[in-house]
Amino acid sequence: MSETIPSLLTVRQFSAKYPAFPEGGMRHRIFHADKNGFARCIRRVGAKVLIDEIEFFKCIEEQNSVAV
Repeated sequence: MSETIPSLLTVRQFSAKYPAFPEGGMRHRIFHADKNGFARCIRRVGAKVLIDEIEFFKCIEEQNSVAV
């Protein structure tokens, strides 16, 4: 079985790695994830919220292609 392990980052780690996405904006996306399509990018482990890095950018690309 050659399943890929997703790259999961906390909101703080994600924002540090990608400064174009500040923590406040990411928390807003997470809070409204069911409405804005980002629910599939979010993983919750207890109280910790993690972002699937690859899935997040797929969501961004899909939203861009729909908006154009």
